[in-house]
Amino acid sequence: MQVAVVGAGVIGVCTAYFLAEAGHEVVVIERRNNVAEEASFGDSGILAPSSIAPWAAPGVPQSFSSYLLKAESPLFFNRVLDPSLWRWMRRWLKESDIARYQINRERMQRIAFYSSDIMQQLRDRHQLDYEQAAGYLQLFRSERDLQLAKPGIDFLAANGIRHDLPDADALRAIEPALNTNTPLAGSLHLPADESGNCPLFTRQIRQLAQAMGVEFHFASNVKSIRQIARGVDIRIDDYSYSADKVVLASGADSAKLLAPMGVHLPVYPVKSYSATATIRNFESAPIAAVFDEAYKVAITRMGNRIRIAGTAELGARTQELRQAALNTLLKVGYDWFPDACNLNTASFWSGTSLMMPDGPPVLGATPVRNVYVNIGHGATGWAMAAGSAKVVADIVSDHTPDIDLDGLTPMRFG
Repeated sequence: MQVAVVGAGVIGVCTAYFLAEAGHEVVVIERRNNVAEEASFGDSGILAPSSIAPWAAPGVPQSFSSYLLKAESPLFFNRVLDPSLWRWMRRWLKESDIARYQINRERMQRIAFYSSDIMQQLRDRHQLDYEQAAGYLQLFRSERDLQLAKPGIDFLAANGIRHDLPDADALRAIEPALNTNTPLAGSLHLPADESGNCPLFTRQIRQLAQAMGVEFHFASNVKSIRQIARGVDIRIDDYSYSADKVVLASGADSAKLLAPMGVHLPVYPVKSYSATATIRNFESAPIAAVFDEAYKVAITRMGNRIRIAGTAELGARTQELRQAALNTLLKVGYDWFPDACNLNTASFWSGTSLMMPDGPPVLGATPVRNVYVNIGHGATGWAMAAGSAKVVADIVSDHTPDIDLDGLTPMRFG
């Protein structure tokens, strides 16, 4: 079949790769000038299926008021009068009890662990090197942070997922450069997880996909998609392209393409930020990746650079850099690795990804014939990208996916 993929972030490029591997003629349509130039560009670099969890978790809604009062916060609001924001927030709040959290986390980890297996296969098959580093460390500044993390730690124990709760000596062995002057109530170590460079990985998969015949069309804006007798018609700027099937991996643009076809999913765009700086003192830099639970910020080693990424801004409509969010990144970076690099010379970035109120992505066929989606991964897109792409390619090809798709398809929203 001729299959079009809309979007050339890590999700779309992986989808194209697996569709081509299944024998289809694939075209990728991207509005930017290269792959991984939007949400994938500033990705935190975390590949941690063990720790993937929905944002809707017990205790998190109660933390909102304290977030709003902090100068450096993990969460920012914009356009507070936006009705679509509050509709999404109401659905999100309903997903924050312990029962829903456990269901949603199991769904997210099902696709994330599958994706980890697929990533391993890709790495072994193609000898990929994307500046990966083993191990992932979560840091809890206060007893409250530890208490909020308890449902997640209990989930790890109940599901037999390897993890450690290192003491101070063990923590220093894992990350020797970690600043001991910053208050720390505890930590969680996930030795089987990893981190790496998402844009570098995406470019490598693009090359592999092109070698299988995938065509990439850049600087091409998809205006609309409609059904035709033998597939779909895709309106791109001032011309049309027809295909047998189309997969939307278009991130924040997906909702406006789906709505005219009568497909309304409860997605909402969430803006995040990152800072990337060259390492100045390697002995003072992290070995792998750490995550500050209080501020929801990751610090990741990428070769000779450090990336600090996180925070969430709801209601943003532009890519303008919010200084308060950048201040949060800088605070976390200097708190934990103060001598690693000069963050005042860092490159700053912001980007938008789509988030579902319950957490898991939406994969597979929509009610519109020949239209498929691979969207809604939020800030953890790379950790689910390879597995999601393989699942969607199997569905498009009328093959049975390797994992149970309960709770991962558009059908969960009725």
